[in-house]
Amino acid sequence: MMTFLTRYGALTVFTVMFLEQAGLPIPAVPVLLAAGALIGSGQLNWFVVLGLAVAGSLGGDWIWYELGRRRGAKILGMICKISMEPDTCVRRTENTFVRYGVRTLLAAKFLPGFNRVAPPLAGIFNIPLQRFILFDGLGALAYSAVFVILGRVFHAQVENLLLHLAKLGKWAGLVIGSLLAAYILFKYMERQWMIRQLRIARITPEELRTRIDGKEKPVIIDLRSELDLTALPYLIPGAIHMLPEKIDARHQEIPRDRDVVVYCSCPNEVTSARVAMKLRRRGITRIRPLLGGINSWRYLEYTLEPVSPSAD
Repeated sequence: MMTFLTRYGALTVFTVMFLEQAGLPIPAVPVLLAAGALIGSGQLNWFVVLGLAVAGSLGGDWIWYELGRRRGAKILGMICKISMEPDTCVRRTENTFVRYGVRTLLAAKFLPGFNRVAPPLAGIFNIPLQRFILFDGLGALAYSAVFVILGRVFHAQVENLLLHLAKLGKWAGLVIGSLLAAYILFKYMERQWMIRQLRIARITPEELRTRIDGKEKPVIIDLRSELDLTALPYLIPGAIHMLPEKIDARHQEIPRDRDVVVYCSCPNEVTSARVAMKLRRRGITRIRPLLGGINSWRYLEYTLEPVSPSAD
């Protein structure tokens, strides 16, 4: 890495930052640390490294910003499918963005999950491009500067570490790759286990429609975020909107003697699964996530009703 950085200079920093922010699984932190170490030995320039790091980061984020502005909430569904922390990170970032607005971009790169979701959210919220560039650029500068400074301060240690890794050769790559693969496998199995726990209990849109038209109507709970509700201000008939964050405070409103159907908007139904497991611990055992969430209901062109002003 040091040889590559020395040969191609800070252009390597620009390329890696751009590719990481564009969505490729390429970690920029080791490159920033190595660049800081080379600054410490006088082989790279502070301003060139930080300037190109910010430019690369802005380039990748701008792609996601435009996707969010042009495609709206659909882009969040795509992120939901490819993320290792499916709609948990998406929802957390949505709520933070609703609360703090464009200032979220200042810290997004330091928070796991936020980095991927914050730029498209800025586009969805129609943040002016100039403000997006300003705040996202400041966030990228802070992020890059932290690791470049660490590399500069500990440049001797960084160089020794890279030297030892170079001596290990392909074994170092094998160890690091194995740890990364083990982490991805663990997160995948954790997610599959959670969904599998409730798979048998899921209810299809056709079944739910029949139950709504029947005598014993189920309790229906809409778990979508405020952003999703704003994008599609409609509920399945009879549904009550509850934010997952308020379930602990409002679970007493849910009857224990009737079937409870919960649904969200993320295609992998992780929010529904998490809330269902939480409600089961609260003594609500007759709970069934809606297969496919509200999108499967809309796909079949079933009736929706407008959100009442009191929905929260």
